Amino acid sequence: MYLKKVDGPRQVTLPDGSTLSRADLPPVETDRWVASRKAVVVKAVIYGLISEAEALERYALSEEEFILWRQAVETHGEKALRVTTIQKYRQL
Repeated sequence: MYLKKVDGPRQVTLPDGSTLSRADLPPVETDRWVASRKAVVVKAVIYGLISEAEALERYALSEEEFILWRQAVETHGEKALRVTTIQKYRQL
């Protein structure tokens, strides 16, 4: 089996003991960003699986958009990435 050479780790262990690998990341051509996909990308950056720059380039995200995702997760948890919840927290 041939493994493609990548910069950085192939997988990381999360604080809850589970592992996150590059195979768990959403496809590059993702157009529809549901909360679970956003959460995986944010976790990958926070725990060092991919760099923030790589995430922005890979998924064609703006820096501002990614910062909002990360702040939502750090402040309110992964549930804050749901569109209806984002609207709720912005009103506060």
